[in-house]
Amino acid sequence: MVDHGQHYRLVQRVLWIVLILNGLVASAKIVYGLISQSSSMTADGFHSLADGISNLIGLVGIYFCSQPRDEDHPYGHKKYETLFALGIAAMLLFVAFNLGRQGIHRLIHPVIPSVDPVSFTVMIATLIVNVIVMTYEYRRGIALHSDILVADSMHTRADIFTSLSVIVALIAVKLGFPILDPLITLVISGFIAWSAWIIIKQESGILCDAVAIADPRKIIEMVLRIDGVRGCHKLRTRGRLDDIHLDLHVQVDGDMTLNQSHTLSHRIQADIITTFPEVSDVLVHLEPNKFIPPPPV
Repeated sequence: MVDHGQHYRLVQRVLWIVLILNGLVASAKIVYGLISQSSSMTADGFHSLADGISNLIGLVGIYFCSQPRDEDHPYGHKKYETLFALGIAAMLLFVAFNLGRQGIHRLIHPVIPSVDPVSFTVMIATLIVNVIVMTYEYRRGIALHSDILVADSMHTRADIFTSLSVIVALIAVKLGFPILDPLITLVISGFIAWSAWIIIKQESGILCDAVAIADPRKIIEMVLRIDGVRGCHKLRTRGRLDDIHLDLHVQVDGDMTLNQSHTLSHRIQADIITTFPEVSDVLVHLEPNKFIPPPPV
């Protein structure tokens, strides 16, 4: 079992490895894109650079969210990761805007890029690196139950698709259709903006307490199997997918003593957290199975 501190150290290690590889990929694309005057290759290079910057933001976010609970943050610091993810989305929107502006400028003032075997070599080599990075980061994210690694790997996957589109643009230029170069730059800009929107939609849902578990039937079925439980309803969830806060109403026999109900409440909490490790906090509200109103005064 990996402890809390070791878990975040492993996540940080993955981010550092991915950061170095993204830096190499971005440098190769941007430098040769500027040399060959290929706006789509340069745009893809800046997309890769955005991947590297998102890795840095992820490292800072991981540092903050790995801090233990304290008096000012009794629920922990994990939502810092959510805030930093929104920062990544804002950065992506800025990159998308600049690339879109560059693509429009190239449409109005066209420049015919030079295409040679080195262009294709650079793009294919960096594409292979991106596939390796995405696969490695995604698998480690699943193994470590890290949302930030899985999300970042999906960001790299977007880079793979944009790299493929750049290769298509280079082929189009070679065949005598240079107009496709700035057009594909605009497509890349739109793809980055769409990636930013997906992040904003997901992370804002966490901050606004959207439902974290869409189908809680497995939890309800497990609670109903516990001795002493007569019913279960009003189950609510919120939070990050690796830090879910849950509350529910549980019906018990009305003549159960306070000690018995207290013990049962702790049993329910422990069983839920043990069975569903993504749940970090459980609040149980006990109520009588058959409510008998007090006699009139």
